[in-house]
Amino acid sequence: MFDERQLSERCARGEKPACRELYDSYAGRLLALSTRYVGSVDSAEDILQDSFIKVFSSIGNFRYQGEGSLYAWIRRIVINRSLDWLRIQKKNVTVPIEEARTSSEIEEKDVGIIPEDVLARMVEELPDGYRTVFNLFAIDGFSHKEIGKMLGIKEKTSSSQYFRARALLAGKIKEYIRKNG
Repeated sequence: MFDERQLSERCARGEKPACRELYDSYAGRLLALSTRYVGSVDSAEDILQDSFIKVFSSIGNFRYQGEGSLYAWIRRIVINRSLDWLRIQKKNVTVPIEEARTSSEIEEKDVGIIPEDVLARMVEELPDGYRTVFNLFAIDGFSHKEIGKMLGIKEKTSSSQYFRARALLAGKIKEYIRKNG
């Protein structure tokens, strides 16, 4: 494994092998991250390219804060670029209440029996707004306050979108278990 501090410094000096190493080390995870937000691999690939242009043009501003800080910094750029793409595409970050009328709740043991790829597809099938808030909160660990600022919505809107996303997922999971149980 590489040392993030040295790698970032080498990239800041414009060393092409270091830039290649940085890209190769993170591109796969970051592509998956962007795809979770935008729902399309083709669009996520474009976002990833745009993100790395931003990374390489501003890596001199990166400040090492311990192991993992370089990935966290790049991850945040990819998330922001993905959210920008959603805004440009005019993908709503909120969904009317009528679309989430389900009160199904699930137990964690139920989620554990579903194959990971099936569960990921269920998340991908959520309406854009639900998927975005769900990813930001449940997967990427942002608070509803942070999500509100990122998406230009109220904190309570973020939490209600998350609740509705969970309810829709619960319904999908129960249906899957009923059919495949």
